[in-house]
Amino acid sequence: MTDKAHHLPKCDTVGSFLRPQRLKEAREQLAQGKISPEELRALEDEEILKIINKQKELGFTHISDGEFRRSYWHLDFFWGFEGVEHHHIGQGYLFQGEETRDDSARLTGKIRFTPEHPFLHEFRFLKQAAGEGYQARQSIPAPAQFLAELLRGKNEERVTLFYPQREELYQDISRAYREAILAFYELGCRDLKLDDCTWGMLCDQNFWSTMAGSNYNVDDLKQIYLQVNNEAIKDLPSDLEISTHVCRGNYHSTWAASGGYAAVADHLFAGENVNTFFLEFDDERSGDFEPLQYVPEDKKVVLGLVTSKRPQLENKEEIIERINEAGKYVDLSRLSLSPQCGFASTEEGNCLTEEEQWQKLKLIQDISREVWGQ
Repeated sequence: MTDKAHHLPKCDTVGSFLRPQRLKEAREQLAQGKISPEELRALEDEEILKIINKQKELGFTHISDGEFRRSYWHLDFFWGFEGVEHHHIGQGYLFQGEETRDDSARLTGKIRFTPEHPFLHEFRFLKQAAGEGYQARQSIPAPAQFLAELLRGKNEERVTLFYPQREELYQDISRAYREAILAFYELGCRDLKLDDCTWGMLCDQNFWSTMAGSNYNVDDLKQIYLQVNNEAIKDLPSDLEISTHVCRGNYHSTWAASGGYAAVADHLFAGENVNTFFLEFDDERSGDFEPLQYVPEDKKVVLGLVTSKRPQLENKEEIIERINEAGKYVDLSRLSLSPQCGFASTEEGNCLTEEEQWQKLKLIQDISREVWGQ
């Protein structure tokens, strides 16, 4: 990747939106055998067209499909690789007061990218539907997130079986991802975001071990995560914008970890070769802005100051004040504004209404016009 500057809007979204009720009902009908996969896909197409038009109506230029075809923000992508299967691990992810469904991804063999990966078909639809003058953004979980999932609980036994030498595992993950990214590029993708909770988990010393197993320490993990991510995005076309989004868990309006970015800034901000960082900053769990001093001067930061977890609308003046505070560490010209995460990282969605979701995005638009004049 080169240091070429890429245009980034001053108001942005992380990508996922609340699933319409008819889509949730259709998924239940599919599980009960009442409709076919083709009928579900047709309905998904209809709802994705609606969410694309809504984003355009609100003035957003980087367009998502709302992640309407996914059950999870990350697992669905993992399941598309060769050598990976959909697995029920017996325990969900542990959030504050809630436990998720127990779906996971584990190995059945060596990891390989396949041109039949379903996300490629999904991007084709998004790219065509977004149309001229809009950027179709593809969001996928980061390579480090894939590694963390493969090492989660008993999944690690399969890793040891197929990859007795861990370095080969890291290489295969990075290779499969790089091939996937280039496949998206060939379809016209010029904006790809890597969603990555691993860094958010590493900010919390009490949480990281649950995702990485007992055989690692934090310093080792930071280096490994940085390695697999950077290897996946090396030597990509210069006109491909690569960003990453970091949060501390987002499920049904709950969270999984806490801690400021100081614990990972020297690796994540200073070392990860992305163009842009989407960062969670919606409450005290995210810490202060001081770690932003590690962000190189040729990179941008999207401040996630508006929460997607609660329906209450933020105070405009307070958000503007926080933007200016962050501007002490990153020049205002390199800052943008977004929600701290998606509104539905899983199909359950957060605890607010669609109208409250739109109000949050309208507020982000209003603030960006006042701060940056756009």
